[in-house]
Amino acid sequence: MGEAGGSAARAAGATGGSAVRAAGEERALTSVAAGDRFEGEEPRDLPRLWHVTLSVSGEEAPLKEVRRALEQLAHDHPFLLTSRYANDHAEIRYWEEARDLHDAAAVALRLWGEHRQTAGLPPWEIVGLEVIDRQTYHQRIAEGYGPPPATPVGAHPF
Repeated sequence: MGEAGGSAARAAGATGGSAVRAAGEERALTSVAAGDRFEGEEPRDLPRLWHVTLSVSGEEAPLKEVRRALEQLAHDHPFLLTSRYANDHAEIRYWEEARDLHDAAAVALRLWGEHRQTAGLPPWEIVGLEVIDRQTYHQRIAEGYGPPPATPVGAHPF
């Protein structure tokens, strides 16, 4: 079989057909639905750990009140690892368990607003969000350019 015939046979075989297509004949295209997995891939519906860094800022507030509010947030949100703060901005770092990055980011974007009243957080706005998977977090740490592991846990001034 020549080059063209071999290509047609391979194409027909790839679609499950056994006949060689005639020149100019179109083959049926198949699609893969979003979220379909190939053999050996991890299931997408299982929760994974995501490292979240949420940055907020706004008008100045007394440092004691900011610290107390962040400590209350840590109590309300048990996965909170550490927070750093000043009188006009803060950074919160924690692990979130979620199905995918979109879910982890959605939770993170609601965190400050949903806990603002109950924790007494300042009326600051979210100015930054980073969500990375566990492997990327550990890779950054190993390469020396990620944030150091959050120790000690708690709320600390910048």
